[in-house]
Amino acid sequence: MGGLLCKKEKTRRDWQDVLNDDMWSVSQMSKELNYAIYLSYQDLSPYLKQCFLHFSLKPKKTVINDTEIVSMWVGEGLVEGDTYTRSLEEGNKYYKELIVRNLIEVDTDYPSQLICNMHDVIRSFAQFVARDEALLVHSGETIKKKLGAQSFLRLSIETKGVECDEFEWRYLREQKSLRTLIVTGNLKLQSGDSLVTFSSLRTLHIEGVNMAALLEYVCQLKHLRYLALKRTDMCRLPENIHGMKFLQHISLEGCESLMKLPDSIIKLQGLRFLDIDDTLVNSIPRGFRALTNLRVLYGFPAYIDGDWCSLEELGSLSQLNELSLESLENVSSALLAAKARVDAKKQLTYLGLKCGGRVGDGLVQGEVSESKEEEQMIEAVFDVLCPQPCIEYISIKRYFGRRLPGWMTSTVMVPLESLKILVLEHLPCCTQLPDGLCRLPYLEWIKVMNAPVIKCIGPEFVQQYNQLHRPSSQLAATFPKLQQMHFDGMEEWGEWVWETEVKAMPLLEVLRITSCKLGRMPPGLMSHAIALKKLTIRRVRGLHSLENFVSVVELDLYDIPELAMISNIPKLQKLTIKCCPKLEMLQEMAALRRLELRVFRRENQLPVYLPTVKPSHLLLTCSLEVLTSMAEGESSSEWDKFSHIKQVEAYAEEGGDEKKWHVLYTSESSNIQTNIHQDRLVEEEE
Repeated sequence: MGGLLCKKEKTRRDWQDVLNDDMWSVSQMSKELNYAIYLSYQDLSPYLKQCFLHFSLKPKKTVINDTEIVSMWVGEGLVEGDTYTRSLEEGNKYYKELIVRNLIEVDTDYPSQLICNMHDVIRSFAQFVARDEALLVHSGETIKKKLGAQSFLRLSIETKGVECDEFEWRYLREQKSLRTLIVTGNLKLQSGDSLVTFSSLRTLHIEGVNMAALLEYVCQLKHLRYLALKRTDMCRLPENIHGMKFLQHISLEGCESLMKLPDSIIKLQGLRFLDIDDTLVNSIPRGFRALTNLRVLYGFPAYIDGDWCSLEELGSLSQLNELSLESLENVSSALLAAKARVDAKKQLTYLGLKCGGRVGDGLVQGEVSESKEEEQMIEAVFDVLCPQPCIEYISIKRYFGRRLPGWMTSTVMVPLESLKILVLEHLPCCTQLPDGLCRLPYLEWIKVMNAPVIKCIGPEFVQQYNQLHRPSSQLAATFPKLQQMHFDGMEEWGEWVWETEVKAMPLLEVLRITSCKLGRMPPGLMSHAIALKKLTIRRVRGLHSLENFVSVVELDLYDIPELAMISNIPKLQKLTIKCCPKLEMLQEMAALRRLELRVFRRENQLPVYLPTVKPSHLLLTCSLEVLTSMAEGESSSEWDKFSHIKQVEAYAEEGGDEKKWHVLYTSESSNIQTNIHQDRLVEEEE
């Protein structure tokens, strides 16, 4: 209803019209047609209705990003627009409007609305409305019965992957009108199975499926616009793929057996999207520069053949919106890297830069480069891959330079004024974070992962500066729009310098710190991150206390061996504590509602701090010895530690079953339910 009303004028009359809609008085409506959802659906434009119904075909556990979803819509002609570019722009608007209307939900594990899902209630509604044209099913007899009784335009099949649950391709033979086919899981193929039946197919999305035997028939799908063969067993594309004149989208992400692209791919003049990320493709056909209509290119390999560098092929691809480059350690000079003309691509919003296999997840300092010259060379290469100010998302992975690119520093002449997302992963030699990030006006999300050499995040990371047009005496808050920040795997990081006089991060909502030896949280963070709601700290070796986070609502603590005290977190509602053996004091958290606690198996009693907190709900995982003691009720030595809590769920594992034994308690009735038998209690007492 909120999504519907926000699209109306803010007048009493417009809102009254929604309240008085005849739909509310319909008495015999199917249970799938939720009244509020139906009203919101009816308010959509005809094109947006079709896109909404199509989104419901996305399998629940399958990650499909916004670009791919919109490409599906465009490929099937569901988006208004007389050109591909206009259709793409309109499709992006549709995607955002479905979010605003709460018809699809943003997955907060991913930045910038990149991934969305659909609530089960809304999905059921959409599938009911589209039941005559579309079907989403799981494997089993249900598929066989439904496909035998009706023809569909759109079909989404999700199998569980076990042998007995494999989907038999032969069930599809009579579905000759299909325009969209989505399959995830396993397939059971027989001799004679093919794609020939689906002459009307526009969209084919197959993921995690053993479909190599069907590949030779792909080129017979003359009307296909969208082809995704993600994480399949395919090892090649057909040489005659150039015959698919309408093909706009090819995704081969995660096809680990794929080693090369067919030479004829350069003839696909309509190709707009190509993803060869996480494949073994290490070369591309010469003449790749002919694909001037490409908007998205992921996993492009950099390599040198004599005096020719593959990056030259990118120079003329001026329409690119998203680009990721692989194996940049192969580029032998900055002059060759400059031929990619990254700095001239005025529509580029995403840039991914990645080195190859020499930089692995487990490498440490000294195992990466053979010489200082190599470090200097990769630094020079990355320096010339400077994007235009329109860039919104940058990802740098497996980079073995000691300093990050110069265009990230505060002295850069062309600022990253539109940057929203920055991901830095696997930086085995990098010694410090760049000093130019804190001034970026729209930066929302930062992730730094596996940077084992960084020992200190100093004042250069969060620094004071005078904002343009402000009086010289008035200092602007740095990181003004930052909402999420993750520091993971910075093993030697022990100090974070941020004093209280430096204003920064006023909008920070989520902070995650894992795998480091940080001795204390910086005073500036506690003073100025006044919007911080969720704080996660895991595997931090040096932290002794955690206090004065006055806005935090959710706190997740795991494996902090020296932590002894938590205090003054007045708005905290959910607290998770696992493997914090020295923790003895919890203070000033009056709003606590839910406490999730895991007690070490070797500990034979509940924590001493439990009587000092009053959560409404305690979820406890402990040893069978402690659980058996709790089951004794008022005669238990643990009784005073948990009897004041309204609701207690306590479990102990056995034989791999984490909830084999339980104790359930409610304070209102002082009633204890347990499946620990009386004879076991007697054995424990003896």
